[in-house]
Amino acid sequence: MPVRSVTWKTDRLGKAGETEAEVVNPDPLKYPINNGAVVRIKDGDQKIFYGFVFNVKGGREDTVTVKAYDQLKYLMYNDTFVKKKMPASQAITEILKKYNCVVGSIAGTRVVLPAIVEDDKKALDVITQYLDNTLTATNKIYVLFDNFGKVDLMLADNMRIRPEDFYIGEDSLLYDYEYEASIDDDTYNQIKLVRDNEKKSKREVFIAKDSSTIAKWGMLQKFRKVDDSMKDAAVKQLAENLLQLHNREKKSLKLSAIGNWRVRAGRFMYFRIDKYGINRYFLIDEVEHEWKEGVHTMDLKVSVF
Repeated sequence: MPVRSVTWKTDRLGKAGETEAEVVNPDPLKYPINNGAVVRIKDGDQKIFYGFVFNVKGGREDTVTVKAYDQLKYLMYNDTFVKKKMPASQAITEILKKYNCVVGSIAGTRVVLPAIVEDDKKALDVITQYLDNTLTATNKIYVLFDNFGKVDLMLADNMRIRPEDFYIGEDSLLYDYEYEASIDDDTYNQIKLVRDNEKKSKREVFIAKDSSTIAKWGMLQKFRKVDDSMKDAAVKQLAENLLQLHNREKKSLKLSAIGNWRVRAGRFMYFRIDKYGINRYFLIDEVEHEWKEGVHTMDLKVSVF
């Protein structure tokens, strides 16, 4: 069947990959497109999307619109999760197998995380929490994604698109953008952790801070109560890790550019925009590709990490 247009969306956290295609099908009874059917999208040797139909919509016109998700969609339903202490990579592998996902390459995350008991939670949200906790403990970003029919867990550093291959900038692919530098959301220069000590009948306070950015921005405090079983050293390390993670301006870009199918959420990519002194890697948080009438474009949201 001829295809008039295709979109493909990926998000770094908490969502399944999604595609929507406008397909010419004047006789849907003779050539039915059924929910649950497999959808594969390739461009030459480039494998782009493998997933399953979840919605088919048509009318008087000869076209139907088909929406499909990759297998991460099956992790977006609620359940109960009980896990003992283990690394995120082990917990995620167990969750993927529980929901019959095809497991691909899983990078070992090594650091052992606390046991969890979660009720009425989406599996993908539980996985996101594991990845967030691993980021806090190690300062490393891991990305879970569907790699054309297999679910991979990879270190984002190993998914860089090198500028020698291609980059996005005023002289390369880019045709519109919006740049933002902010301390208004998720920026903290003082971390205050408290632990209730029942034996001593008192609340113990642990603080990590950066006096230089406090002098520049004022005090931006993050408060958290930690488990009373945590040792002093672990609480102090957690405070330092949170400070390292959040004590920075949040720099982000929204861009529109000529499309390239290698660009997907979770990858680092190089950007050059002289007007704002940008000449570095950004992490791709969201990207939506559109192919229509032979023209391939993409809209991205990226941030500094």
